[in-house]
Amino acid sequence: MSTVSREQLLSLYPALSQLSPGDLAALLRPEAAMHLPAGTRLFAEAQPCGGFPLVVAGSIKVVKTAANGREMLLYRVEPGDSCIISSSCLLGHTPYTARGETETGVTLLVVPVQLFEKLLAENREFRGFVFHLFADRIAELMQLVEEVAFHRLDQRLARLLLARGDDIQSTHQALADELGSVREIVSRLLKGFAADGLVSLGREHIALLDRNGLQRLAEGNAG
Repeated sequence: MSTVSREQLLSLYPALSQLSPGDLAALLRPEAAMHLPAGTRLFAEAQPCGGFPLVVAGSIKVVKTAANGREMLLYRVEPGDSCIISSSCLLGHTPYTARGETETGVTLLVVPVQLFEKLLAENREFRGFVFHLFADRIAELMQLVEEVAFHRLDQRLARLLLARGDDIQSTHQALADELGSVREIVSRLLKGFAADGLVSLGREHIALLDRNGLQRLAEGNAG
C-alpha cells in the first residue's frame, strides 16, 4: 500500500507542520493511509466515530437522510478540509449523525481516536487547527440553513447551476439531493428554465444558454 508523504500532508494542512516529529510520524504511519474507490461508504448514521479524517486527494460528500427518505447534501470534504461530523462526534463522544461516502477515488489519513484526543489535549497548534476548521464548517452550514429557510428553490437551483459551469453532467435526482428537494420538483423547474431559454436539457446533461438570465433569477430579479 502506498503511503502519504510528509510533504503531501503539510502542503494541504500547513498547521500540522508545528507538530513534533513523533506526532507527525504517528499521523503518517503506513497503516493510517486509506485509498478508496468512488461510492465507498465511510460512515453511516448511528455508527461510532472511528477517527479524524485528513483528505489528501478526492472528494467525500456528507449527506443527511430524513425519515421520509429524502436526502440533503450537507457539505463536501476535499483536500485540506475537515469533516465537522467527525469532529463533533469525537469531541462529544457521540455516534455519527449523517452519512459520508466518497464521490471520487479518495486518499486520506485517519487519525485514531486516542491520537486525536492526545493531540487535542497536548498540542496547541493541532487544537487551533481543529477548531479553526470547525468554525469554518459551521459558517458554511449556517449559510445552508439560510438558503433553505429564506430562498426559493428556483433561486437556489439557478445558483447551483451557475456554480457548476456551462456544461453540466448530472441527473435531476443528484441536483435534487444537493438541494434537499425531490426530483419531480427539480425536473419541473428545469423544464421551466428551458422554456425560458435559460438552459437546454439532455440525458443527464444541462447546458447553460443564458448565464445573465440565470444570475437575475438567482438574485431574485427575474421577470
